[in-house]
Amino acid sequence: MKHDFWHQKWDKNEIGFHLSEANPLFVKHFPALNLKQGARVFLPLCGKTLDIAWLLAQGYKVTGAELSAIAIEDLFNSLNLTPTITKSGEITHYSADNIDMFVGNIFNVTPTMLGAVDAVYDRAALVALPEEMRKRYTAHLMALTHQAPQLLICFEYDQNLHAEPPFSISADEVKQHYQAAYDLTLLASEAMPDGLKGQYPATEQVWWLKPLNQA
Repeated sequence: MKHDFWHQKWDKNEIGFHLSEANPLFVKHFPALNLKQGARVFLPLCGKTLDIAWLLAQGYKVTGAELSAIAIEDLFNSLNLTPTITKSGEITHYSADNIDMFVGNIFNVTPTMLGAVDAVYDRAALVALPEEMRKRYTAHLMALTHQAPQLLICFEYDQNLHAEPPFSISADEVKQHYQAAYDLTLLASEAMPDGLKGQYPATEQVWWLKPLNQA
C-alpha cells in the first residue's frame, strides 16, 4: 500500500489489526523455530505488536522494521524503555537493551544496518502488501536476513469481498515466493471464529520456513 495509507491509519489510531495480546498462534508455534534463548528475531512491518514484549520476556532479542514512528514510539513507551535514536540515510534507528527498531521504508533497510538475525517472524508484512509488491518484498526479506528461518502467519479468504489489507495469501502463493529457498511446512490452518474483521469467512495459516541449506 502507499505509505500515506498506513501513516493515516496510525495518525487516526485506526489500528484494528493491533491485537490486545500476543498472537496465540504465534505463541503456540514459535517453538518450531527451535531457537536458543538470546537468539535475535526480526519482525518486518511490526507495528507495536505485543508479540515483541512476549519475545523479550522469553529472553530473546528483537529487531523490527516499521513505517510509522508513532507505532515505534508507542512500543518503547509500553516497554518502559528510552531508546537511543540515530539516523542512517532514510532510516531512523531506535535502540535499547535487546531491541532495535528501524523506522522508514523497509526497502531502505540494508543487511549491514540490520545485522545478523536468527529467525524471522512475519505476521503483518506479507499480508499488508498488494500483490504487485509481494514478490519484491519476499526477495528483499531473504536478502536482508540471509534466508533466516521464518515463521509466517497469513490469511486466506475470498479477496473479492475485501479490497484492503490484510490481503489473502494462498498456499500456492507462499510456495511461489519461498519454495526455491525453503522447506515449507504448514503448521496450522484454522478457521477464524469471527471471520476476518468480524465479517469475512477466513482461515489463518501458520507456515514454518526452514532454509534448504540448513542442516
